[in-house]
Amino acid sequence: MKKYIILAFVAMFNYPLNAQDITIAKQLVDTLTSATFWGRGYTNNGNQKAADFIKKYYADAGLTPLKGKDFFQPLHFSVNTFPKNMELTVNGIVLKPGVDYIITPESKGNKTKGTLEQKDSVTFVDADKRIIIELKDKLTWSVATEAKEYTAIEILKTAIIAAPKTYSLNMDNKVISSFKTNNVCAVVKGTSKPDSFVFVTAHYDHLGGMGKDTYFPGANDNASGTTLLLGLASYFAKHPQSYSIAFVSFTGEEAGLIGSKYFAEHPLVPLNNIRFLFNLDLEGTGVEGATVVNAAIYKKEFDLLKSINEEYKLLPAINERGKAANSDHYWFTEHGVPSFFMYTLGGIKAYHDVFDKGATLPMDHYENLLKLMEEFVIRIQK
Repeated sequence: MKKYIILAFVAMFNYPLNAQDITIAKQLVDTLTSATFWGRGYTNNGNQKAADFIKKYYADAGLTPLKGKDFFQPLHFSVNTFPKNMELTVNGIVLKPGVDYIITPESKGNKTKGTLEQKDSVTFVDADKRIIIELKDKLTWSVATEAKEYTAIEILKTAIIAAPKTYSLNMDNKVISSFKTNNVCAVVKGTSKPDSFVFVTAHYDHLGGMGKDTYFPGANDNASGTTLLLGLASYFAKHPQSYSIAFVSFTGEEAGLIGSKYFAEHPLVPLNNIRFLFNLDLEGTGVEGATVVNAAIYKKEFDLLKSINEEYKLLPAINERGKAANSDHYWFTEHGVPSFFMYTLGGIKAYHDVFDKGATLPMDHYENLLKLMEEFVIRIQK
């Protein structure tokens, strides 16, 4: 779609997100998970449309670029994509991509048919044509940065009645050796200590599309975290603090924490000027509380977070977890920046599948999460 369509979506939010307006927040999640953004990934220009959307939101909310005159920090990496045909028939039954099956992200495309040899209770192969089919209880997709010399397909066990014997497939892949993308970086300048920073981060990318008709919306992962970040950006644009508050929307998280790694290695501000970094990922619920990665390392900051939660009675529980390389906080931790990654618990099971939709995302603790984060960002400066 052309750029004017992006602007039509942006027009829905021509004023900054009100920190207490859950209706607007849900509309923002619905927008980020719409077909226009095509999973915020690597086909149909979805990733760039999402970056443009966030950039305009920052500007409209009154934030300025973190460094220089542009909100974008450009980078590039290799990625395996599936832009066109995605067709599979097994035992004469036409299966639906995303719902009945997925092609594994490192697979190469193929157009062929044949018979399968059973290797075990869930694995079936056509060795000559390097086709592998596995039966799965759940379909979970991801992103690969290269293509292997085989085609592997995972089929939901309930999608077929009998064991796979015959198949026909028509699937395309395309390796983009230099996919161009951007971290989107903004700041609210500090009133008295502008060279000291608190960072709030969230990745905006998701898995993109599998074929020309199927995309992965990525509501909880991570339209929810992006929405929470934008809500905080709007709040602090209206309420500047003594420290500068930076808001960084990372790209390439699903491909291996690539955007955050790039930023940590090419920082737009000195990393030792960052008092604390708080990464938001999987923020769509909270009915069972939240878990904080690195809480076991930064006990003083975790105690502060828990005290805020207890003071305002925001979440049922905040659980402690140790170090983990499971989101964009990781590379900053490795570079010595004190960092948390918080994810919410309960209320939704969809993850890296076509069912992670805005319509079914609870967002039942969105306003409480905003309050928790606002107070933490303010008090961590003291």
